[in-house]
Amino acid sequence: MQLGVIGLGRMGQIVVERVLAAGHDVVAFDIDEAAVATAADAGAETADSLSEVADSLGEEKHVWLMVPAGDAVDAALDDLEPHLSADDVVVDGGNSHFEDSVRRAERTDAAYLDCGTSGGPAGAELGFSLMIGGPEDAYAELAPVFDAVATGPDGHDRMGPSGSGHYVKMVHNGVEYALMQAYGEGFELLHEGRYDLDLEAVARTWNNGAVIRSWLLELCEEAFHEEGTDLGDVADHVAGGSTGTWTVQEALEREVPVPLIHQALAERFASRRDRFSRRLANRLRYGFGRHEVARRGD
Repeated sequence: MQLGVIGLGRMGQIVVERVLAAGHDVVAFDIDEAAVATAADAGAETADSLSEVADSLGEEKHVWLMVPAGDAVDAALDDLEPHLSADDVVVDGGNSHFEDSVRRAERTDAAYLDCGTSGGPAGAELGFSLMIGGPEDAYAELAPVFDAVATGPDGHDRMGPSGSGHYVKMVHNGVEYALMQAYGEGFELLHEGRYDLDLEAVARTWNNGAVIRSWLLELCEEAFHEEGTDLGDVADHVAGGSTGTWTVQEALEREVPVPLIHQALAERFASRRDRFSRRLANRLRYGFGRHEVARRGD
């Protein structure tokens, strides 16, 4: 299969590499020339524009967008639209709002798949978890590509109609917020408690058989190993918050109580005092997504 990949940041490059490794062909584009060169080194054919990507894909076009959510997605679709037909498939692998995905699916001639993507840079080795919404036949057509990009056939599924993939990913991120908050609060109590504890040792012990073991807890262990039990100069600042906000807004509209997710979101926005829990969440975002770590004094 031939796949056009538009957007070659961290996640886009992983899509390129895993699709190529599975024996498929890739035509890649980004406005960053260095990112294009990296994709070319991996074995992708490259293009100088979105229209050139489309022209290189033949009659049945499969295009994967991995660009920032918002205006960038609409701009890419505007450029691609003259080259697309009902026989083509477009995948939006970014963190778009699910209502935007429904709107785009309705106005795009091609079949439109909204694809919630989880796994961060670790997906380069392990593969992603893909939550996909849109037409069932388009999902089936792209299954070989999803098998390549995900951890395998069990790493992706069609959630339902247009919008459902990004809806599930939105709630996934809200759960992620709450889990990070829970770990942060627990380790804050241990850090401020009555014993002088090695928190790396605590996390390592919990990761070996405890009920609360998880990848996030493994990232806690990594953080304490690399930064120290007191997290060194990691700042009390946690970036992000859009998907968590969407989750809380949807819960309010549906009258579904989500107190843990709401509180975790509030903690991100709070800045009244230096909090160990937020400092750990700051460092965990680097662990799973290689997001920049804010440091004290920056």
